[in-house]
Amino acid sequence: MDLPMIDLPIPVDLPEIELPYLGDLSRMEFPFLMGNPEIIPWPLNPPAMVTPEKTAGEIAIEAAQSKLGTAYNYGSTGPDAFDCSGLVQWSYQQAGVDLPRTSYAQLAAGTPVSLDDLQPGDMVSFYNGSHSALYIGDGKVIHAMTYGTGVTTSLISSMPVAGACRF
Repeated sequence: MDLPMIDLPIPVDLPEIELPYLGDLSRMEFPFLMGNPEIIPWPLNPPAMVTPEKTAGEIAIEAAQSKLGTAYNYGSTGPDAFDCSGLVQWSYQQAGVDLPRTSYAQLAAGTPVSLDDLQPGDMVSFYNGSHSALYIGDGKVIHAMTYGTGVTTSLISSMPVAGACRF
């Protein structure tokens, strides 16, 4: 069955329209609209995608998360065992940031941050400064907890907070 042909008027003069990545359409060539069946490709150069760089804190979190389940050992700085400040120090080293060795010194070295303004990667100090952890978001921290538990995640509310800081 042959369908009837319908001729629709096609405007030759296109209004000036700005579209993202295409530019000004009135300056583009559309030879197929002028009776030429050959379509000439028009080079479009959309802006390159920009992947946002990760912050040092985000890199430190990823490093710490890669050590979930790793053993706790007092005085250890990784990569096969950690104490709390050793995990924080090692994780930030993976991001190219040098931190002091102890929990107390780490808290003193960072820029103080209120608990309401915590961002992933901020260090949270507990038990009057004797225990350090990294804030991972959603009210949770990652830390080297104790013997038998090792590197784990916990709710920030599960321990008495002494302060927080950002590096």
